[in-house]
Amino acid sequence: MTSPSPVHYLSTLSFPDRWLDRLRARHPRLVVTQLTAKTAADIPAQVWRRTQILHTSSVLPDSPAAAPGLSWIQLDTSGADHLKGTSVWDLPVPLTSIGGISPVPMAEYVMMMLLGLAHRLPRAIAVQQSGTWPSLGERWNTLMPRRLRGATVGVIGYGRIGHEVGRLAAQFGMTVLGLKRDRAPRGGAFFGAPAGESGEAELYTPDRLHAFLGRCDHLVVTCPLTDETRGMMDAAAFAALKDGAMVVNVSRGGIVDEAALRASLRSGRVAGAALDVFDEEPLPAGHPWWTEPNVVLTPHVAGFAPDYEEQTLELVGANVERFLAGRELINLVDRSRGY
Repeated sequence: MTSPSPVHYLSTLSFPDRWLDRLRARHPRLVVTQLTAKTAADIPAQVWRRTQILHTSSVLPDSPAAAPGLSWIQLDTSGADHLKGTSVWDLPVPLTSIGGISPVPMAEYVMMMLLGLAHRLPRAIAVQQSGTWPSLGERWNTLMPRRLRGATVGVIGYGRIGHEVGRLAAQFGMTVLGLKRDRAPRGGAFFGAPAGESGEAELYTPDRLHAFLGRCDHLVVTCPLTDETRGMMDAAAFAALKDGAMVVNVSRGGIVDEAALRASLRSGRVAGAALDVFDEEPLPAGHPWWTEPNVVLTPHVAGFAPDYEEQTLELVGANVERFLAGRELINLVDRSRGY
């Protein structure tokens, strides 16, 4: 009896040996190679030629001819916007994401920031840094918290992350609005909201964006970057946003017009913001966001998952099983949608 042929898997990432050994043990047919790379040139040509499964963030073969056997690309990112226009975008090769690994820590990050902004965290940090105890009147006027219970939070992008944000926000007694492209759930997802625990949300579609924004005491942006979402939070959108709203952005740079957001912060229309993503990353020294009042800034860390390796092994392992069996993969990227 002929033994099954080997399948060549290439990681351009930096998983520890124990992770790679567990993947090998789970799938004996896999010939696992890991070459931590920043560009395609860091991978020898003979490795590209034999690669069938590519696990990467953004390192891709220079051309289809460089990797003729490539049959599946597993991304180490939740989004796929960075692949548009590359050598693989138009290939008939499935792309899968790691969407579903980060919804829980991202939703916790969002709630941390909603609480922090409501309780005037930027102002409290400024007081600490000043080294001066403010008067009772100053504390009353500048550190009085805003109520979350009974407030309305709107979530742009009511998918896996948005559902988890909604579930947690509902526990704080908040009214939850969700804005999403359509109401139909997408199949084949690695992570879905637990049954009965997704948090009820009143749903809006993008054509009603301004009506949606007019109801938001707090706005959370979690949607993917696509042609449709690029620049959607522009000056007109901020003008439609409820006066004095707080904004939390954990999506991608390019969705929120940063100049419009800064203008809204400085006019007081937006009372505070927590930002984890930016148009330019790394954010350069001297950039206005570093010192903007009433803003909490973090360096694109909201999606860090403490059990990332274990969940990634579970996802990749399940997808390898499906790939070897010729079944549909989990977390397939829909190129027509861009995510």
